[in-house]
Amino acid sequence: MNEITNWFQSNLLTLNCNRTHFLEFLTKNKKEVPIQIMLSNFLITNLNSTKYLGLTIDSTWSWKDHVVELTKLNKACFAIRTIKTFRSFNVLRTVYFSYFHTLLSYGIIFWGNLRLSIKVFKIQKRIIRIITNKGKRNSSRQLFKTLQILSVPSQYLYIHCLYL
Repeated sequence: MNEITNWFQSNLLTLNCNRTHFLEFLTKNKKEVPIQIMLSNFLITNLNSTKYLGLTIDSTWSWKDHVVELTKLNKACFAIRTIKTFRSFNVLRTVYFSYFHTLLSYGIIFWGNLRLSIKVFKIQKRIIRIITNKGKRNSSRQLFKTLQILSVPSQYLYIHCLYL
């Protein structure tokens, strides 16, 4: 920590100790070791999860907190349902891509294979049904094809193929 402090000072930078914290990465079976880090007479706090570049990272790399954060995309359902009555099909599709799809696809390579991702997939199906004005009982498979939108599992596979 002294080296970090010296580096900041030599580069004329300051570290906001009130907003600085650390994350101890653990395996799921390993217990947390109590560590105290002091920097300029401030105690740096240890967190179990933190948001970094839009991804919620937890100490066990389980990505559960991030998927829970994504379930707040129900707001997109409300937004699309609100504007549906006076906007065209293409505008609704554009709103989907700008509001929902960007958040959905960001970091999907990390969390896309979780069992919890089914919750995000259900929200996605709900939005697709709102855009196409279909009911809960209608199959969403054909709706995805009509809108030319990849489902969450398909998006996950597509991103992995691009990565490889």
